[in-house]
Amino acid sequence: MQPNNDTWISEFFLLGFSEGPDWQPLVFGLFLSMYLITVFGNLLIILAISSDSHLHTPMYFFLANLSFVDICFTSTTVPKMLLNIQTQSKVITYAGCITQMYFFIIFSGLDIYLLAVMAYDRFVAICHPLHYMVIMNPRLCGLLVLVSWIISVLHSFLQTSMVLQLSFCTEVEIPHFFCELNHMIQLACSDIFLNNMMIYFAAVLLGGVPLAGVLYSYSKIVSCIHRISSAQGKHKAFSTCASHLSVVSLFYCTALGVYLSSAAPQSSYTSAVASVMYTVVTPMLNPFIYSLRNRNIKRALMKFSGLEAIKRPVVLLLKNFP
Repeated sequence: MQPNNDTWISEFFLLGFSEGPDWQPLVFGLFLSMYLITVFGNLLIILAISSDSHLHTPMYFFLANLSFVDICFTSTTVPKMLLNIQTQSKVITYAGCITQMYFFIIFSGLDIYLLAVMAYDRFVAICHPLHYMVIMNPRLCGLLVLVSWIISVLHSFLQTSMVLQLSFCTEVEIPHFFCELNHMIQLACSDIFLNNMMIYFAAVLLGGVPLAGVLYSYSKIVSCIHRISSAQGKHKAFSTCASHLSVVSLFYCTALGVYLSSAAPQSSYTSAVASVMYTVVTPMLNPFIYSLRNRNIKRALMKFSGLEAIKRPVVLLLKNFP
């Protein structure tokens, strides 16, 4: 992949978070810990769902896909940052930067679309429970995930292709810990009007539409829950979507914080720190949110880890103990 410029730019410099070398071991340890927790936690969710036949339902099918995407989402940025800290280098090649940006756009888009699909799934489950398995059939579930992948790949390909047409001169320092699209085009010395228009268009169409779908789904869910007469029924209905609502709120609030901070003047460092919330922290917290608030996931995790086989004899022994 060769840039369309008069001066050949073979590499960029990712400035990261701190210029001081004394802070680098702390940053390395912190991000390595968060990355390992993210990969291990989401992998456990995938394995628990795949190993338990009771969880082979649309809700957990989408959750397994979200966990896989979260692993890939974090893996596009954190390993390269950790490698740069370890080698005390800030260099990323031009091809590596474009590749990182390409996959980051894909998996960030997939996160948005899967959260919208999961909101629709909860809407059908709560508002149309008798027709849930008919509406959310395996064919529709697979089609929704496939369409999410197609839209994400096409969007990323379009954005990346437009960046490849830009000319980069001598300014090659990216004030971020990864090759973020907006920061990349700001370094170009050619006209970026079309690039900015495409970013705004994608934000409205590919970001705003899924968000509108989430808000619409939850407005209907709240309305349906409000019509339930018993308090126990309301609690049971709300508990089925509480985990997803928590994840949606965390993701969109942190992502909105990133774009608000990037709109402020002289906010490159602030934007990089805010980006950590939705690129690293949110994927790390998702497994905890779903496992702590979902009895089925907790039971599947115990069964997968073998703890359930140990727990049963202990419970029987305590019951028989005089």
